[in-house]
Amino acid sequence: QVQLVESGGGLVQPGGSLRLSCAASGSIFRINAMGWYRQAPGKQRELVALITTAGSTNVVDSVKGRFTISRDNAKNTVYLQMNSLQPEDTAVYYCNVVPSSLSLSWGQGTQVTVSS
Repeated sequence: QVQLVESGGGLVQPGGSLRLSCAASGSIFRINAMGWYRQAPGKQRELVALITTAGSTNVVDSVKGRFTISRDNAKNTVYLQMNSLQPEDTAVYYCNVVPSSLSLSWGQGTQVTVSS
């Protein structure tokens, strides 16, 4: 089974940046689109960014121009570069396949807290 491990979260001030990593135990990007999801306290989990098997990317409007999803196939890793972070970005960020209905489970995610 492919394992996905998120990392890179932390506490950052508004306007700051973070780079999240999603390390896969095997190469799955040729099979599935991958995405970053986030879940804020009391909110439903939402898809923030995705990258297709062909490498096309898209992000949700609320983070457009600030977040960039990318991948390194050789390292079996998906990244989320987050710039100009705002308190509204505070959430637990998860990496998973897109659509998530194809996934059997969710990992623990990585906490991103934007606060001064």
